[in-house]
Amino acid sequence: MTTVVVTGATGNVGRHVVSELGRRGIPYRALTRNLERATAVLGPGADLAQGDFSDRDSLRAAFVGAEQAFLSCANDPRQVENAANAIEAAATAGVRQIVLLSTVGAEVGAAQTFADQHGRIEHRLRSAGIPFVILRSGFLMSNLLGSLPTIGQAGRIFLPADDARVAMIDPRDVAACAVAALCGQRGDGETHLITGPEAMTFTEVARQLSTALGRTVEYVAVPDEAALAGMLEAGLPPWLAEGVMGTFQMLREGIAADTTDSVRQLTGHDPRPVADFAHDLMAPLLTR
Repeated sequence: MTTVVVTGATGNVGRHVVSELGRRGIPYRALTRNLERATAVLGPGADLAQGDFSDRDSLRAAFVGAEQAFLSCANDPRQVENAANAIEAAATAGVRQIVLLSTVGAEVGAAQTFADQHGRIEHRLRSAGIPFVILRSGFLMSNLLGSLPTIGQAGRIFLPADDARVAMIDPRDVAACAVAALCGQRGDGETHLITGPEAMTFTEVARQLSTALGRTVEYVAVPDEAALAGMLEAGLPPWLAEGVMGTFQMLREGIAADTTDSVRQLTGHDPRPVADFAHDLMAPLLTR
């Protein structure tokens, strides 16, 4: 049976890809730098391969014998180089399909750093000669987890989104789309924009969170300068803080306001609403 290499295996989407592959009985190899953390996230029965995007030998070893790959690279100044190293290792190993996790607005030369990086990764994959499917994820609901401390302490979400409408997507639905593509339900060269069921403002999101979490949650719009200063004060590196600010600028410009039926096309089910994500994956963390 086909072995799937999963990069970014402990990430917000990757962990659900691993879970779904395991549920289906599809052999996988989860690439991780930290075996202890990966075991804690994925469980003691996870098939792990220790490696690093910057260590080409470890990448080649991880891909030996694999036929497919789910490629997800965390935001990093070297993100394009990291992805290119993984694509090269996959090509050397004879991998016959890569499913790439990209982002809405991905384009070479995009003004926003993360969109530009993903655009360059897409370009590299398209020229690699390996069959591929690209999933351009909308704004992930898991980004809301960053607001758990202020929800718990003050019942508020502080973000620089103004009244942007965002069709945010549950990472479990993105993972389900990835596994569907890995199972051969979509053809080579396809690109899918993966969105949630409806575009909502963060004020509307806060109302859904209030119901799902059983506590009042309010959204507070934060000026860009204050948001950037807060992230830097919290210890985020400047490149990451500036990248996040660029993402919110794109949200305010409407980059994530459209919805698609890609989740239903790929998986046969509708994408989950914010309330489901809050109930399943946010509420348990608030009660700890």
